[in-house]
Amino acid sequence: MNLIIKIVVTSILVMVIAHFMPGIHVTGFATALIVAVVLGLLNVFIKPILVVLTLPATLFTLGLFLLVINAVIILLCANIVGGFRVDSFWTALLFSIILSVLQSIMYKLLGNDK
Repeated sequence: MNLIIKIVVTSILVMVIAHFMPGIHVTGFATALIVAVVLGLLNVFIKPILVVLTLPATLFTLGLFLLVINAVIILLCANIVGGFRVDSFWTALLFSIILSVLQSIMYKLLGNDK
């Protein structure tokens, strides 16, 4: 049940951010649900591989390169999910930061801490 709540919260946040942020396009709530699931799967399976492969760059930038990895995950999700489009890398970077902050706030409010 906790997983379903997190997916729904993430999909609502994706819709809200897409509404207010130029450069992020989502066709509907069903697409936002798919985006939430795909982002979760990419974060579980692909992100750890990217983190290990880019460990020297991450250490050199004192962890700031993880923001780049998050943006790459968003762009990869946009390539996988039809109906979800991100205009540029910088838009994906800002989207990933906003989504992460809002997810943390919402999970804290709902009592679903990571």
